[in-house]
Amino acid sequence: MVACPKCAGWIDVDEEDVDEGDTLSCDECGADLRVVGTDPLELESAEDLEEDEDEDDLLEDDEEEESDEEWK
Repeated sequence: MVACPKCAGWIDVDEEDVDEGDTLSCDECGADLRVVGTDPLELESAEDLEEDEDEDDLLEDDEEEESDEEWK
């Protein structure tokens, strides 16, 4: 069992049946969750991870633009 990072409700999941990157849903709050670690089992909100990935993409784009400007 693992706690939902959104509502702290318990999710009954067999740790041997999930891999990093798998998605689960919380029965208590309905949140979409992604497995981010398997030993120990760690879950994060899929929405939060998507927001983080979007921010990382924006930062990478900004860094590429800056390096292009420096090259000129």
